[in-house]
Amino acid sequence: MTEVGDDDREVLLVVHTGRDKNPGLAEQVAERFSRAGVRLRVLEDEAPDLDPSCFTRVVPADSQAAVGTELVFVLGGDGTLLRAADLARPAGVPVLGVNLGRVGFLAEADSDALHEAVDHVVQRCYHVDERMTIDVTARLNGTVLDSTWALNEASVEKTVRERILDVVVEVDGRPVSAFGCDGVICATPTGSTAYAFSAGGPVVWPDVQALLVVPSNAHALFARPLVVSPASVVAFEIDSAGQPAELSCDGRRTVALPPGARVEVVGGSTPLKLVRLRKGPFTDRLVNKFSLPVQGWRGPSAG
Repeated sequence: MTEVGDDDREVLLVVHTGRDKNPGLAEQVAERFSRAGVRLRVLEDEAPDLDPSCFTRVVPADSQAAVGTELVFVLGGDGTLLRAADLARPAGVPVLGVNLGRVGFLAEADSDALHEAVDHVVQRCYHVDERMTIDVTARLNGTVLDSTWALNEASVEKTVRERILDVVVEVDGRPVSAFGCDGVICATPTGSTAYAFSAGGPVVWPDVQALLVVPSNAHALFARPLVVSPASVVAFEIDSAGQPAELSCDGRRTVALPPGARVEVVGGSTPLKLVRLRKGPFTDRLVNKFSLPVQGWRGPSAG
């Protein structure tokens, strides 16, 4: 269980305000927190869409937004949670997601358990997991174009639809394969159920420390997904005589990559903390989120 002091409790509320019902749900959350003496702060770009009774403080959406809070409480889908992760990670505070979207794989609770999730926070009845992240650097001829991070994945994708992107994949400074493709992904175990999964990558349990390399529609004999050490350096180098590309991290932060650019991915220096309301195997979460069949084709046993 988490251990939080009794005095001056404050939570950052992040809401996907673009859906009509969500501001009303935010009001319900705010009321329950207020009754328990927990103050709420909200982001300045979301505050106009929320009733003033929902918060006591408005903050910019920057690296200081969550500093001093107990956790970040998210109402929305995985995209909203990834936005909240940008704010929570530099502050070192955990994120609790309530899914108001579709699959919401990163979320801890669905909308029908919203009040239960609030009660768990009020009662300090939750656990905190640390999830591996990745640090990503893009360079051109040794000059850094950008440095960023991701919770799910870093993907290098073609920007010209009619053309093939020529990429060399390296691990620890050694080339592994070169191929034409639509793109190539380096994902964390958390991201294995996101974009990497859609591209044909394996599902990796979140307590496994590893980096995944997953080509997307590669034209090559050897273009299988790879699972490598978290201590490895994974690099994607774009053909200098080929097409430009784009680096995308968690679908949120993008960097234009000219021909000849190089992207290096390493295990992240700072993990992300995720709130878990109850302990249980990842297997159950996987089965529930994807509605996987768990009975054989013969049906349940007669015994």
